[in-house]
Formats: sequence, C-alpha cells, structure tokens
Amino acid sequence: MKQFWVDIRPWRKDLATTAIESGADVLVVDDAARVRELGRVTTVAKDGDLVPGKDVFLIDITDKATEEEALRLSRQGYVIVRTQDWTVIPLENLVAQSDRIIAAVTTADEAAVALTVLERGAAGILLSTGDPGEIRRVAKVVAGSGAEVALTTFEVTRIAPVGMGDRVCVDTCSLLADGEGMLVGNTSSAFLMVHPETLENPYVAPRPFRVNAGAVHAYILLPGEKTAYLADLTTGDRVLVAEHTGATREAVVGRVKIERRPLLLVEAKAGGAKVSLVLQNAETIRLVREDGSAVSVANLAVGDRVLGSVAEGGRHFGVAVKETIREK
Repeated sequence: MKQFWVDIRPWRKDLATTAIESGADVLVVDDAARVRELGRVTTVAKDGDLVPGKDVFLIDITDKATEEEALRLSRQGYVIVRTQDWTVIPLENLVAQSDRIIAAVTTADEAAVALTVLERGAAGILLSTGDPGEIRRVAKVVAGSGAEVALTTFEVTRIAPVGMGDRVCVDTCSLLADGEGMLVGNTSSAFLMVHPETLENPYVAPRPFRVNAGAVHAYILLPGEKTAYLADLTTGDRVLVAEHTGATREAVVGRVKIERRPLLLVEAKAGGAKVSLVLQNAETIRLVREDGSAVSVANLAVGDRVLGSVAEGGRHFGVAVKETIREK
C-alpha cells in the first residue's frame, strides 16, 4: 500500500481537513494536537506519532553522498527525499534498495512518477501544496497506484459438486464494478478471478460490495503479492481487487461471512499451469471471462475460458518462500 503524506506547515485547517477527507495516511505538522481535534490520523511532529529525527528523516539529495546517507537512515525509519530538479535517477537508486523512501512532491504529475519508478515505486509521497484541489488530485493518483497483476486465460477442464462445506463472503467497504474480481485459489500458485455480486438476478438483490470468494481454506491474493486464507480475513484488512485488464486497487474488508453451503470444484488449465478453486454451488457465484463479462458457475461448462493468475507457489504466513513445497 502506497503511503499518502501531506505537509501542513504552516498550519491551515482547510488543507488538513481536505487531506483527512481524501484519505491521507500521515500529516506533517508543527503541532499534532491540532490534528487530533479533526480526526484520527498519524502525525509527524515533535509531539506526534512519528518524531522527526527519530522515526522520520528529511534528506535533500544533491550528490552520491546524500544518496548514501538517505539509504543509511532508511534502516532506522522513513526517509523523505527531496531533489532540487526532481530528477528520477536518485529516486530509482533509493527505491531499488529500500522500501522506506517517501518522495517529496508538489503536484499530481510528480506523484505519479514517484509511485511508478522501477515499477515498484517509492513507499509513498509527501505532498506540499497550498491548493486543496491538488490534494484531492494526488489522492486519486495514490489510490490508483496499485501495480498491475499478470492475468492468464484458463480453460475449464472439470466442474464437480463436492458436498457441503464452509464458504466465505468478503464484504468490502467499497462498491465493486462489473468486470472486477478477487483472485482466489486452492493453492498459492494459481488463482481464479471471482466476480463480485454486482449483477441483477431474480433470486437476490445485488450486493456490489461483496465477493462470494470460495471455501475457507482457499488462498486470496493480497496487495504486495502476499496471500491469506479466506478464513483469516477480518475487518480492517486490505484485499486486492483486480480488473479484467490487470489493473488493481485495494479495498478494505468491512465484514467476513462464513456460512455452510453446498460446494463446487472448478479446475482449469493454461499450458502447463493448473488452477482449482472450491466455490459455493449457486447461480449468483460467477467467474470472469476475458472480456470482463461474468459467467455463473451454474452455467459454466468444460472448455469455457476464464481469467486467473499464476504465481510463485509456496507460502510462509502469506509470503512467497523458496523451499520445497508441493500443493495439489
């Protein structure tokens, strides 16, 4: 998750309010008490949650020596880096070696560059501006800065009822759209894209915040290429929502519903890659086709083509590890 920091020095209540309402993660201020009157948000200040010179450092990048100093300080905390002409190369050098670099920017265009250098981007940006509109523009850039996920088209090879079990509905704090989905799989090496409940049907009203994602044991792909068991998700967690184009964004989990339901096994392949997922056996559960349209598991047939993703298998607490692990 990219961090959105806003510099509110000198203090302006309108800028602070706009930043908080736009979803800023951190405010840099002279007096943290003023922020606490407006809402709960992390502050950088002498009396703040993060203390300058202890948890956060500011470095002006002017030469190789200051680059190296920024890298050294990043081992102790976050480092805000500024460049005189906003050159990309020093930022690339730092991003390649640290995940605690916060790039100082003044516009949405600068933020877009900082969040995409070397594809992975800086850990976040610190915006300095006197324009509330620019805060909102940068917030949109940060919200849309999720890395793309490589999607694969799988051909369905088997569909079989497997009996009763516990499945998980992931209810998010966002309204999801047609053509989006969550990537879920029986193993951590391959996932199918499960469509949200956005579509009209004669049986139940749409729930556009919900993905009926699969059985409790399944892995779900999270931001940062991590995974979690569906059963372990809880309120406040962040999950990855992917578009059928591969673009991604994050959504906050508002609720998880686990209920006993009849289940269905779907297996598919793409070249040498195989994927499987146990889903609820119901007409409202859908997978995603290549064009972004949804196909109900009730109408799914062998030979149908659906979207998914192939990943590096083998996980330890959700993080990919290089060791001998077999999943099947």
